[in-house]
Amino acid sequence: MADNRTFTMIKPDAVENGHIGGILDQITASGFRIVAMKLTQMTKRDAETFYAVHNERPFFGELVEFMTRGPIVAAILEKDNAVEDFRTLIGATNPEDAAEGTIRKKYATSIGENAVHGSDSDENAQIEGAFHFAGREMF
Repeated sequence: MADNRTFTMIKPDAVENGHIGGILDQITASGFRIVAMKLTQMTKRDAETFYAVHNERPFFGELVEFMTRGPIVAAILEKDNAVEDFRTLIGATNPEDAAEGTIRKKYATSIGENAVHGSDSDENAQIEGAFHFAGREMF
């Protein structure tokens, strides 16, 4: 079912700061099952395509530059009510506004460098997961 999967990326800032293990531990401890995962680096074209919804926004260029500056961990997660539960787990975009114990409260340093991405809808979870993974890469 569509509402059982979501997509996430551990962003370059969290990878650079050595937080992959801590973030993955928190994800799995929260009941998510990892069905696909890889360490990869987005090209400029990848980032521009993935974030095309933001291409008219003033921060678009900075976002593309940030997301291509180093590797990311892309993953598809499975759990009942995956999108909503994961959005709760990661917390508000601004880590100052994020609830205690959330991934962004623990690992993000700013609105721009907020450690993780989480899909905002079931439809986007499918689109974003398919952007990074072929069907044969999901288990």
